[in-house]
Amino acid sequence: MRIELTDGSTEDEVIVRCSRVDANVQKLQEFLINLSAPKLVFYKGSEEYYLPLEEILFFATEGEQVFAHTSSDAFKVKHRLYELEEMLPRFFIRISKGTIVNTKQIYAIDRNLTSASKVSFSNTHKHIYVSRHYYRPLREKMSDSRE
Repeated sequence: MRIELTDGSTEDEVIVRCSRVDANVQKLQEFLINLSAPKLVFYKGSEEYYLPLEEILFFATEGEQVFAHTSSDAFKVKHRLYELEEMLPRFFIRISKGTIVNTKQIYAIDRNLTSASKVSFSNTHKHIYVSRHYYRPLREKMSDSRE
């Protein structure tokens, strides 16, 4: 391991140089993502929940509220989408004006050329729609994350 200190740097950066991405490199990547991931509090009624971000399928606005959806439930979040967009790890991406999705949870995208495309998740009835404007960035993110 080598640590380099740089003057004038505003952000820390971790670079891993390897000949191939194997299970150990993937575990290291997940560890670093989880280490830097924000600790969000989720609310349901008067209870507070502390869920791993990996369990969140998507964040969506409903009126003035933002909700985090898991495969079986929904929890209120006390952040706006634009705040979440800045805080969340890179595997979350905005897919419409009112929705941010966890790309690791996407099972399928039913592409519709004339309107929004349907995004489905494993082991749940829940689905959301990616607007035409956000389809290409989502598709690129999905291609990058599967390599």
